[in-house]
Amino acid sequence: MDLGVLRGHEGSPLVIGDTMYVHTPFPNIVYALDLANDGKIKWKYEPKQDPNVIPVMCCDTVNRGVAYAEGKIFLHQADTKVVALDAETGEVVWEVVNGDPSKGETNTATVLPIKDKVIAGISGGEFGVRGSVTAYNMETGEQEWRAYSMGPDSDILVDPATTTHLGEPVGENSGTNTWEGDQWMIGGGTTWGWYSADLDENLFYYGTGNPSTWNPAQRPGDNRWSMTVMARDIDTGMAKWFYQMTPHDEWDYDGINEMILSEQAIDGTERKLLTHFDRNGFGYTLDRVTGELLVAEKYDPVVNWATEVVMDPSSDQYGRPQVVAQYSTEQNGEDVNSTGICPAALGSKDQQPAAYSPDTQLFYVPTNHVCMDYEPFQVSYTAGQPYVGATLAMYPAPDSHGGMGNFIAWDNIAGEIKWSIPEQFSVWSGALATAGGVVFYGTLEGYLKAVDAETGEELYRFKTPSGIIGNVMTYERDGEQYIGILSGVGGWAGIGLAAGLTNPNDGLGAVGGYAALSDYTALGGQLTVFKLPN
Repeated sequence: MDLGVLRGHEGSPLVIGDTMYVHTPFPNIVYALDLANDGKIKWKYEPKQDPNVIPVMCCDTVNRGVAYAEGKIFLHQADTKVVALDAETGEVVWEVVNGDPSKGETNTATVLPIKDKVIAGISGGEFGVRGSVTAYNMETGEQEWRAYSMGPDSDILVDPATTTHLGEPVGENSGTNTWEGDQWMIGGGTTWGWYSADLDENLFYYGTGNPSTWNPAQRPGDNRWSMTVMARDIDTGMAKWFYQMTPHDEWDYDGINEMILSEQAIDGTERKLLTHFDRNGFGYTLDRVTGELLVAEKYDPVVNWATEVVMDPSSDQYGRPQVVAQYSTEQNGEDVNSTGICPAALGSKDQQPAAYSPDTQLFYVPTNHVCMDYEPFQVSYTAGQPYVGATLAMYPAPDSHGGMGNFIAWDNIAGEIKWSIPEQFSVWSGALATAGGVVFYGTLEGYLKAVDAETGEELYRFKTPSGIIGNVMTYERDGEQYIGILSGVGGWAGIGLAAGLTNPNDGLGAVGGYAALSDYTALGGQLTVFKLPN
């Protein structure tokens, strides 16, 4: 099916009963398709959004999909409006505005419907937005609480005595005392990634993004709580624990990537785990109940901005990455071009979600094998205007396979790669692991690929009409299994194609790095569904 919109198609379709719900990038059209009637369109919702929101969106006009609960489809639009639609008719049940695009607040993410709430984040870290998560009543849309990423304790919803970081209380004013003056008010830490929940613990988990600006010299200190894994109470929003992965970020290594929950044995003891593949190139495994850091290892060997994360709890450096001075963009100074930093700002993995197989106990991770040059410069804040303060160039990791991506299998207990498949371009699709021992992913050239979960051997490939940055999904109907994928090149890696950009430094450095992509794919916006043979 052609979805009628070009630009990047992230996220995945959603199947509830005999209906498939499919979304598009801006203007965020939602289709309801009748699976019992050859995909006939049951209804179509097309919001009327101000196109002026488009230039305020960073890195393409993507949207990561709709969510379902209690007979409603939830859409978080680019202009930050959260809309509840009747799943049968497409009629608007309620809608609420979550942010202000005139200040740079936009949205690219989906929402988390959990218990009686819908939890929504915010985008706009490149515009000096202060990140937050907000809970709305699922039935009425009424706001129930909002938790900011940084600010006074009452804003970030922490108890200084009981909210912990690496096992220790965060103390008073933890969200302001590592910022200079009132810089925290435009501090970034936006929340445009994926959300997970553990109902038994009554906690949900997510990550915060980069501190603003990208020029680290303008914001001395650790800049808490940007770049942080957060665990919060679903009912109240109060924080139970934090873990800041990249204190005082100097490279735009947003911490928003997905938090995958599993139950696995460590040293013979079954534990509730959270595994997170961060943009900074480290794969983290934490105890999701306590926030204890268990594993922090590089999941791409070329990562060089830090040597390691200190794992000794008795050290004053516990949990901190050990930065290599050569690749420190602040130490090298403003208007100095630091070269050869790995990974690039788009990270060893961006938002494209990994997958976990409880059968193999491995994680299947789409990765970027990309490095960068980074030159920070002085920038002033103006509401609604870009607040970046750095010029970037991106390119494949040197002395490697020559490509810009890998698809890997990762052991989150040992902290090591089990196998790796090199790819010409970054793997920007989400992965799907199945009980049949087959793992699926897509490529920026447009291939849907199936590989053996144990060995990585390629089993199947199919060229879809455009590059794939969506997430592979599967569903069952009438005893048949289907695989669905959106294709439509774009996102940060494909922004040059999506927005028609040619200056190599545009797209925050991605246009030049991915210039060859236009030789392999063109714009698109398609849904392709496959049926598995009996």
